Amino acid sequence: MARPLRIEFAGALYHVTARGNEGRSIFLGNGDDDQAIFLDILARTCERFNWICHAFCLMTNHYHLLVETPDANLSKGMRQLNGVYTQHINRTHGRAGHLFQGRFKGILVEKDSYLLELARYVVLNPVRANMVRRPRQWPWSSYRATAGEAPVPPFLATERLLRAFADTSAEAASRYRRFVADGIAASSPWLELKNQIYLGSEQFVKQMQGLIDPARPLQEIPKHQRRPIQKPLDYYASRYAERDRALAEAYRTGAYSMQAIAKHFGISRMTVSRAVRGHENRSPSTDGQCET
Repeated sequence: MARPLRIEFAGALYHVTARGNEGRSIFLGNGDDDQAIFLDILARTCERFNWICHAFCLMTNHYHLLVETPDANLSKGMRQLNGVYTQHINRTHGRAGHLFQGRFKGILVEKDSYLLELARYVVLNPVRANMVRRPRQWPWSSYRATAGEAPVPPFLATERLLRAFADTSAEAASRYRRFVADGIAASSPWLELKNQIYLGSEQFVKQMQGLIDPARPLQEIPKHQRRPIQKPLDYYASRYAERDRALAEAYRTGAYSMQAIAKHFGISRMTVSRAVRGHENRSPSTDGQCET
């Protein structure tokens, strides 16, 4: 199976996640020492590789970063970050082997359209996971620093986020807090994910796909990365009069998970699964379509 290609270029913005092996915790101490060490390693990684970190959140068995890479070096930096932290965990807690589950996941993000949305999504993870009621209650995210409620770590770049809200720091922080609070009830930005690795407009995706080396053998490029951009889920809802056909055709593209389809249509995942099973032996056709 082809491993996901890392599309790296100067100034790229990524949402990065890395999960513990077999879903296990990546912070093993009884206190908060491991989280503090991780952030120290992240700080040194940002300095060494010239990363711009816009947001972060350390969960129990995974973490989220929103990072910009002026020098097109995401993979090198991630090897440093995860590798050095794994060495710390193995040395400190008397363990051996892999700490993280495979390679990290990096989503290419269209900066102008999704920087704020992703920064909000990252710090709201503990709230969505029902671990705290408010983002300020979680000590291991960038929320409090960005909101003006805690000192800003040297590696955290809050200026660009806050400038989007106001010119003065106090007003910007106040509006940022309201923006994050409004996001608790907002839909997930991942419903707009394209081809599993792009978050942006169709033009953005085409530009990113254009960065894939045309001389690279196709078997080295995962299908979801070389697949043409898929139509939004609204297209399938209007294109097919029969709802189950719309669900099945959307899932058939491979661009959407059953959960994403279920959430968009306001139904259960099981309903989507039954629709897919009911149509899995049929070839794509135009029967059941609305007139266009």
